[in-house]
Amino acid sequence: MDFKAADDLQDLQYFGEYGGVNPSISDSSTYTFLSAKTMFDTFEGNTEGCYLYSRHSSPSNLYLGEALAALEGTETANVTASGMGAISAVILQLCNAGDHIVSSRTIYGGTYALMKNFLKKFNIGISFVDTTNLDAVAKSITPKTKMLYCESVSNPLLEVADLQELSKLAKKHDIPLVVDNTFSPLSISPAKLGADIVIHSLTKFINGTSDCVAGAVCGTKEFCLGLKDVNNGAGMLLGSTLDSLRASSILKNMRTLHIRMKKHSENAMYLSKNFEKDGLRVVYPGLKSHVGHEVMKKQYNMEYGFGGLLTLDVGSLEKANALMELMQKKHLGYLAVSLGFYKTLFSAPGTSTSSEIPMEEQIEMGLSNGIIRFSIGLDDHIDRTYMAMKDCLIKLDIIKSISAKV
Repeated sequence: MDFKAADDLQDLQYFGEYGGVNPSISDSSTYTFLSAKTMFDTFEGNTEGCYLYSRHSSPSNLYLGEALAALEGTETANVTASGMGAISAVILQLCNAGDHIVSSRTIYGGTYALMKNFLKKFNIGISFVDTTNLDAVAKSITPKTKMLYCESVSNPLLEVADLQELSKLAKKHDIPLVVDNTFSPLSISPAKLGADIVIHSLTKFINGTSDCVAGAVCGTKEFCLGLKDVNNGAGMLLGSTLDSLRASSILKNMRTLHIRMKKHSENAMYLSKNFEKDGLRVVYPGLKSHVGHEVMKKQYNMEYGFGGLLTLDVGSLEKANALMELMQKKHLGYLAVSLGFYKTLFSAPGTSTSSEIPMEEQIEMGLSNGIIRFSIGLDDHIDRTYMAMKDCLIKLDIIKSISAKV
């Protein structure tokens, strides 16, 4: 792919007040006007470069939005106070009462709960389908369907969506394809593969330091301006506003995203290959054994690899918990949710980030209670990490017990 997001990010250059190399932080909730007419025009959306109230926009948030648009190759981007804030705003901007959404069945538990449990208050219907099955997706689309939703690499099962084919299907039915690209920034560029709207939880890889919560919506100028409309914009009226200080810190962290993603992917690939050789049940898009490997190869940006997430199935929740506790004790990472941190994070998604999904549905989609989701860190000597993790697996008799079943 010719798209070079890291180059576009590198070329963004802002000057702070007094010549600072970082843009100044806009530490104001409201802004003054020299004329009453300019205030009126700003309310009406007829002025550029004027700021009204920080819930609507701020210089710091606009800088970050420009960087995210460069990252995803979209016309523009809006930032929000969380990934869920971004998802909620997009859904309520696109859908009215009586409308319908087709969504992947394997998505983040919070998104699943929003769609299944909360949107019914607004009479918005949901069909959860296997989005790797294009026939099933097509059959689920109705005249009332207003969006097709998926994750580029799904949470937590790491299924890979064929975005080009899903885009063709969405365009055939004149509905937008909305893609959550949280798991694969730089590795996959959904907008270049046909996605209409790209969503991120900036909390994860993009920020990379697990010290804030933020989200983003990347898309056309028309859609993103609509989200900020003072009369009917879901982003504006729902009030999911990112603080300027956090926007400033995320923007600075984005400058190293290309370096970090390469290392996350390199380390995840190393561990996946070796764990698979050990007889463990590993899911990682970079392995030939992954059912979506060829789809991933078709659409990924090679220099950033296959991503920093992998899963191991150790057979039971008891073994999963014991392994995670031991690895944390050995300083190999943290037993924690979220991802994209510089140190490895691990959790059992069935009882944490996907616990909102009913048990029978977890079983149907293949989410067993022995699965551990790993967000692989930036370890400098990943071979050392692997040996230490393997020692934990041997100590708990996991490698031996699983090898005997294979």
